This record gives sequence, structure tokens and C-alpha cells, in this order.
Amino acid sequence: MPDFNPTEYAVPGFVALVLLEMLWARRHRRDAYEAKDTLTSLAFGLGSTVSGLLFGGAFLALFLWVWQFRLFDVPWSWWGFALCFVLDDLKYYWVHRFGHRVRWFWASHVNHHSSQHYNLSTALRQSWTGFLTLGFVFALPLVLLGFHPAMIAICAGFNLVYQFWIHTEAIDRMPRWFETVMNTPSHHRVHHATNPRYLDRNYAGVFIVWDKLFGTFEPEVSGEKIRYGIVKQLGSFNLLWSVFHEWIGIAQDMWRAPWKHKLSYLLREPGWTHDGSRETSDQIRAAWRERNGERESSVSSDNLVAGKAEAA
Repeated sequence: MPDFNPTEYAVPGFVALVLLEMLWARRHRRDAYEAKDTLTSLAFGLGSTVSGLLFGGAFLALFLWVWQFRLFDVPWSWWGFALCFVLDDLKYYWVHRFGHRVRWFWASHVNHHSSQHYNLSTALRQSWTGFLTLGFVFALPLVLLGFHPAMIAICAGFNLVYQFWIHTEAIDRMPRWFETVMNTPSHHRVHHATNPRYLDRNYAGVFIVWDKLFGTFEPEVSGEKIRYGIVKQLGSFNLLWSVFHEWIGIAQDMWRAPWKHKLSYLLREPGWTHDGSRETSDQIRAAWRERNGERESSVSSDNLVAGKAEAA
């Protein structure tokens, strides 16, 4: 079983690309970087690495235990890795979608969206509390199908490495054929936007085809300025508040809510309230479309589980 972590080898490339983007920003977009924001993103990345070291071993042990119940044995071959990579990316799409549509998952994932800047350092803004959401269960079907946990971890690492470069405004559009199939800076800018048109769209990791297949794709509109962050901005660079604010918000809402609504503040979409005092992303988008006289696009509204409407 190979001991290989793609992200460890990619770190020097990450650093070099951030420095290059900073040089680009000095000439073209001086507001692309803000010192305190960038330092907060770096601290997020460091804390996430520590969290992974503390809990990664336990998850690997669980996956190895589940692996004994596998249905097949997928070989360590080129096609085995290719199939694993595609299925892992499909898994990522659903983990990511739940990360926006269920407040319990959002409490961890909101960390990645909390910056009002969109640059390569934002990609490092990863959660410290992902282990609390138990999102790892989405990978268990791959283990049961016969993909070795180490193979899944390697593919997930390459998936994470791919996603780094799409966190930039330095690249406008890729070639049309690439934009059709792959996730790109343009597609991912939409995902990080708080504009009503863009809320809770483009969940893809590597292949944007999942969003087109499952009705969550939204193209970037030329000429419409993107606002980044979350609907209710943090307004602070305090690291601990940045990490835990949504967990605190959930606890406060559950404490105040009537008994019959307490679990809904944990399991329903961000922004949901039993008294309608806040708005979900679907409600924000619907109100915006009504004001602008627009009909809902062919992209279906996701009522499964609502997005960046920060509920803290």
C-alpha cells in the first residue's frame, strides 16, 4: 500500500502560485489581497492540517475495517485509479452540496466561504471541524465497492490539488471545451459569490458536468460584479470567531427555539427560521427574480436540503 499524499508534494507549487498572483494583483487588482484576510486564510490552512493529523488516523482505521466487507477487489491499476477519481469527485459533489444545504454541514464548510476576497490564499481557508459533520460516510460506498482506502485518499488529494488553482480572478475564461467539462475559475467564482443569482450553485470539485447533470449549474454573467463571502459577513478577522461562529449560532438558535423546532435549526438549510425572521438562499434568489421580473432558469431550485444564507 503506497504512502503518498499529493497535497504534500503540491505545497511548494501552492506557495509559488500565491506569490505569482500577488505580483499580478499589484499591477492589475490591488484590492485582490488584504493582509489580515490572507493571514487568516493561512491560519485556517495550518489549523486544518493539524486537525487532519489528529483525526485522519481514526478515519483511516474505520475505512480499513469497513473494507473487509467489500463486494469487489478493485486493482491498483490505471483504470482503477481513473474510476476511483471520477467516483470520488461525484462523492465530493454531494458532500459539498450537503455542506451548503444542511446547516450542520454548513457550520464546518462556512469557513471556506468566509473571506470577502477571492484569491489563491482563499483556497487554503479550510475547516478545522470537518470531523464533527461525519461527512466521511459519503466515502464508505466506495470502500464497500472495493476501492482501497489509500486509493480513495490519493484520489481525494489530487481532487484537492486541482481545486487550488480555480480560486483566482487572474484567469477569465478557459477554452470553451474545457469550460464545458471541467470546473474552472469562472465556474468557481460563481460558487463563492453572494449575488442572489449565484447562491448555492456550482458545487463541482473537478468535473462541472455534475452540476449540469443535477441541475445546480449557473454560468458567470459577464459585466455583473461578484460579491464574495457569506450573506451575513463576519465583519471580523478574529480567527476563533471565524472558525466557530456558525456552531455558536446553531447552539444559540437551538437554545431559544421551541422544542418542536430545535432539530430543524441543525438539520434544515442555513437561513431557515421557524418565525421567518431570516431568509434561505432559495428565498433570497426568488425575491431577487421577482424584483427583476425574471423567471426561474432551467437550473432547478434545490429544495433537498439553502446555501450561503449565513444563519449566525
